[in-house]
Amino acid sequence: QVRLVESGGGLVQPGGSLRLSCAASTSNFKLYEVGWYRQAPGDQREWVATIAKTGFTVYADSVKGRFTISRDNAKNTAYLQMNSLKPEESAVYYCNARDPEGIYWGQGTQVTVSS
Repeated sequence: QVRLVESGGGLVQPGGSLRLSCAASTSNFKLYEVGWYRQAPGDQREWVATIAKTGFTVYADSVKGRFTISRDNAKNTAYLQMNSLKPEESAVYYCNARDPEGIYWGQGTQVTVSS
């Protein structure tokens, strides 16, 4: 069982930036594929980005060029740098970690983009 804790959310103005963190309770973090998702009220959870064990990254078209997913295996932490944020991107952002035995989710962190 892997416990994930997201942090870094908050209130930001349109066009602003935030960096989210996802801290994992495992020293084998390097073995996990990590993803970021978001869910706005009334909407389904939406995939945002994924980083593989190799460091290979994939992004949803809606965030490509503005968001950057990264990981620091020495700190057992993944990140999501979000730039040029839009009001419609207000949501709870979740990270997950995946290995052959299962998928683990954090509790989420709220991001609100508003002036």
